[in-house]
Amino acid sequence: HRRLARLRDMTEKRLTDALALFALTQPFTRQQLDQKRDALLHTWTPRRFANLTNNPKKYMQAYTKAEEMTRLVEASYVLLSSLLASESPRPDRR
Repeated sequence: HRRLARLRDMTEKRLTDALALFALTQPFTRQQLDQKRDALLHTWTPRRFANLTNNPKKYMQAYTKAEEMTRLVEASYVLLSSLLASESPRPDRR
């Protein structure tokens, strides 16, 4: 039971973090989720940092941060998409 409770707590934290990253509150639509994802990926695309500095160390730091954020955006998008899918009404299969 402790293991299940810990897993539930971790999932709740991930969900809260994903909602905060996307600046969304429940309920939200697929269109809102997709718009936020596109905006975040535009902001954090690693290529965007190529011409910001001539300092290779600063460039690599920014590039690495952008890669991390891109992975986080994608993982959060998957989590929020699955939440949307689980909450959407399913048609009756008769």
